[in-house]
Amino acid sequence: MFVRNNAIDTMREHIKDVVKESGLIENILQQKKNDIVVGSFGSIRMIEKAIFLGYSNDMVNEIGLLEGYRRDWNLPGKNLGFLSTSCVKKKVKLKEERLTGRLIVWILKKGKAMESYLNENFGRVKPKHSSDESLRDWRTLCGVVKNPKRRFRFTANLAKRNEAAVMRRTNQEKLKVAVLVSKAAVHFLQGVQPSDYTLPEEVKSAGFEICADEVASIVEGHDSKKLKHHGGVDGIAKKLNTSTTSGISTDKQTLISRQEHFGINKFTETPHRSFWVFVWEALQDMTLMVLGVCAFVSLIVGIATEGWPRGAHDGLGIVASILLVVFVTATSDYRQSLQFKDLDKEKKKISIQVTRNGYRQKLSIYELLVGDIVHLAIGDQVPADGLFLSGFSVSIDESSLTGESEPIMVTTENPYLLSGTKVQDGSCKMLVTTVGMRTQWGKLMATLSEGGDDETPLQVKLNGVATIIGKIGLFFAIITFTVLVQKLITHKINQKTHWKWSGDDALELLEYFAIAVTIVVVAVPEGLPLAVTLSLAFAMKKMMNDKALVRHLAACETMGSATSICSDKTGTLTTNHMTVVKACICTKVLDLTKKVNDIPDNALKLLLQSIFTNTGGEVVINQRGNREILGTPTETAILEFGLLLGGDFKSEREGSKVVRVEPFNSTKKRMGVVLKLPEGIVRAHCKGASEIILAACENMINGNGEVVPLDEESVNNLKGIIDKFAGEALRTLCLAYVDLNSDVSPETAIPASGYTCIGIVGIKDPVRPGVKESVALCRAAGITVRMVTGDNITTAKAIAKECGILTDDGIAIEGPDFREKSLDELYYLIPKIQVMARSSPLDKHTLVRHLRTTFGEVVAVTGDGTNDAPALHEADIGLAMGIAGTEVAKESADVIILDDNFSTIVTVAKWGRSVYINIQKFVQFQLTVNVVALVVNFTSACLTGSAPLTAVQLLWVNMIMDTLGALALATEPPNDELMKRQPVGRTGSFISIVMWRNILGQSIYQFTVIWLLQSKGKSFFGLHGDDSDLILNTLIFNAFVFCQLFNEINSREMEKEDVTDGIWDNNVFVSVISATFIFQVIIVEYLGTFANTSPLTIIQWFFSIFIGFLSMPIAVYLKRIPYLLKTN
Repeated sequence: MFVRNNAIDTMREHIKDVVKESGLIENILQQKKNDIVVGSFGSIRMIEKAIFLGYSNDMVNEIGLLEGYRRDWNLPGKNLGFLSTSCVKKKVKLKEERLTGRLIVWILKKGKAMESYLNENFGRVKPKHSSDESLRDWRTLCGVVKNPKRRFRFTANLAKRNEAAVMRRTNQEKLKVAVLVSKAAVHFLQGVQPSDYTLPEEVKSAGFEICADEVASIVEGHDSKKLKHHGGVDGIAKKLNTSTTSGISTDKQTLISRQEHFGINKFTETPHRSFWVFVWEALQDMTLMVLGVCAFVSLIVGIATEGWPRGAHDGLGIVASILLVVFVTATSDYRQSLQFKDLDKEKKKISIQVTRNGYRQKLSIYELLVGDIVHLAIGDQVPADGLFLSGFSVSIDESSLTGESEPIMVTTENPYLLSGTKVQDGSCKMLVTTVGMRTQWGKLMATLSEGGDDETPLQVKLNGVATIIGKIGLFFAIITFTVLVQKLITHKINQKTHWKWSGDDALELLEYFAIAVTIVVVAVPEGLPLAVTLSLAFAMKKMMNDKALVRHLAACETMGSATSICSDKTGTLTTNHMTVVKACICTKVLDLTKKVNDIPDNALKLLLQSIFTNTGGEVVINQRGNREILGTPTETAILEFGLLLGGDFKSEREGSKVVRVEPFNSTKKRMGVVLKLPEGIVRAHCKGASEIILAACENMINGNGEVVPLDEESVNNLKGIIDKFAGEALRTLCLAYVDLNSDVSPETAIPASGYTCIGIVGIKDPVRPGVKESVALCRAAGITVRMVTGDNITTAKAIAKECGILTDDGIAIEGPDFREKSLDELYYLIPKIQVMARSSPLDKHTLVRHLRTTFGEVVAVTGDGTNDAPALHEADIGLAMGIAGTEVAKESADVIILDDNFSTIVTVAKWGRSVYINIQKFVQFQLTVNVVALVVNFTSACLTGSAPLTAVQLLWVNMIMDTLGALALATEPPNDELMKRQPVGRTGSFISIVMWRNILGQSIYQFTVIWLLQSKGKSFFGLHGDDSDLILNTLIFNAFVFCQLFNEINSREMEKEDVTDGIWDNNVFVSVISATFIFQVIIVEYLGTFANTSPLTIIQWFFSIFIGFLSMPIAVYLKRIPYLLKTN
């Protein structure tokens, strides 16, 4: 077997370019065999091997491969110098070719494939710039591990977030290099290995003439030689037992057979984490671990001094509290995990147009099988590996797979389409050749761990708050412990027993330490980020029911601060159910609600030819035998118009040969096709924005069907008709044609001028019901709604007025005019712009950028096309349309509006505000508990030498205010009152003055009451005897808990006095309050041994509840303070 010189040269040069770019050469040269770390990416190892193939023997000796090569082939002790860089530049001699060929055979012999060989010899080589610690589990580095459910204890480590971001960028680069080198390696092997493919018997018996691995290698390796060997694309289709026109058979047994031999189009999913994993994570909390140690020591010392079971009570009480906290936390996290997994599945639901059994239909990408004929258009994601069948101007963005920004043109000469890439331009039919884990994308996905959202901005902010408060709590905890120990030592000195320490003293010291630790537990508001996650998860689930799919958690909270919405017109403000209701053909305006029969024959022929050939839609017969129109709403409306005129789609399409197609482009605002007619004429048809097409026309067809020059009077007449149609809120399109020279090639661009105007159509797209009310709701909420559309300005203004967007003091402007304005003019104009017509994607991006950066607005933008991606990225919240939106737009968006309805956008804004307000309510509630618990225990310890709230009691309070409080307050549904407030905006403070007023007012009340009970409680209740301290402390604990319970109800409204409005509609809130009350009764009355409580009398219970209830009228008074201040 001889190695081809050009294959070797190409391979080596390619590899060298790639590896130099990746920066891995220096790393390999520095690594000794004995200190390499496990964890490299499988495909990345091809890079290291490729370096070996392209570089000097120094590195070969370094890695230790040379000895193995010599030993296996019994070669003399000479080096492999022929592999050096210098020799590559020379002609490779026959002897060296043979030796290199032997080397490749040896590689395949040792590993039976390059991958296994590299695993064996280079599995321990670590990539450059990766630490030993980060390489312990490679899969966790390929994505941020999704765990938004966990309790974020103490600190938000921003350094780790930055490190994770850097790691993600590094991994993207590694993926890029891996793909490029994998391709190069495949090409290299193809150059040195003979084709020895044999068809497996089981595949042959199933009716196929090619196996999955063989067809996969053709597409993945871009192997044109092998493709030609199998008869080209048509040959592959034949061997896969499919038709390039009708697709595969829908016979059930046939489909099952395809699945068995070629697989299904699904990636291997990461197994869902079990409940016990969340239990384990909850147990990792450092404070709980410290308390667990305290409980263990307490058990040992207690049992040793007091015996069993009395001596075990304190320790078991702490253990029970820890287990309860862990169980509730794990349950909450596990439920959220399931919820996020369901939402993740919704994100991945993508439908695609497929032809099966001769009928075109929509299928989920997961239902695709090898042999399917898939129809791709601009913005679609390629759902599997495949081969190009037919199409025009197909440009593929492979950046998601290779990292290369330059689009790849797909043609019959380069027919390879890879899963995960996106159609940037054009449209085509594709033959599916590889699905699921056999695709190149599938293989890369197999190496990635479960992905997830980073912490949201609010979580980061609250984690910072938690960190500061945690440090304050730690400071007070240390002082509290010091004071308590000092009191104990002073007491023993006074008693002259300071040299005698008993087990009771040890238990007391342990209790002091547990109290100090528990103060930290209570002081640290770790429930803040938990509340954010709970609220977001709750909102995301409810928004799914309201037809909004949230892709990124942060979008929920950001939408609550939105001050501006830039909305498309078509399909968002309107129904997107279009019909042609008027047309101007041969200078005559036709009302299509009546019968049309006065169009000259030659003009009608040109019109029908233009309608049926210059279109991205199709007229087909579905499985029920009915005629069905496929395509965008605009295309559907025009095709319906053509059918109404008596046209035949099939005969028109078959009556000419398509030479070139230019799909609709939102920048050029037109589409065109070049046809070769049977009589030898080459004709171009063009369709698009009426003003733009009309400006490209030099002739027109008059009332007699004759082609005449387009004079100024005729132009003004046609422009008047366009304005008349637009004034009736109709979308206008102009159709034109031009005959070309017969020598036009498929590469020749469609002319930009010289056309003959065939006619103008007016398309009705009714405004959606409820849009006007939704726009008014936004205005009342302080949100400015702007319409950004590609339509005629007159049409846009008419629709905007109908929707209530365009007001008397608002401005409507066209994109070209907007582009010409200076920065000073834009500064004056932008706040007043309410309608932008004839806008390009760049215009939309510029508008959004200025609104965000110059005016500081929080901007939400809607988009449906591929070219909307930049604006969706630029916006604070990108909203993609679920029905009309392309996959590119959806991937760029934060929220997908599943029903394409503007009213749903307003619902998203309402839910966003609800999330923000709910978290504010919870913060207000929790900080009140933090302040009171901290001050009460600290002051009591300093003044009396004891803490009224024990470790077990504080753990119970901690759970009330953390998990249960978050569940109760973070799941409040939105109400209409939310949309009567002004938005917070970009610079608004999260903890408002109103919140501080409520926090401080309640804290002062609670602290005063508890301190009065501490100092006067015994005399007030007539408590005497040995258990008086225990009863008083139980009373303080009970009153403190009921203060929190009623304050939780107060926190439902931060400004409204009526806090019970709608309370019975929130089942979660009622359940949490009820459960807290019941558990409090059980703890006080029945768990005294473990919780250090004593049963209370009816009067004491009434007094405890009454103290808690008094916080409600106090809250009412506090809420009136701002109004009193304003009045004064």
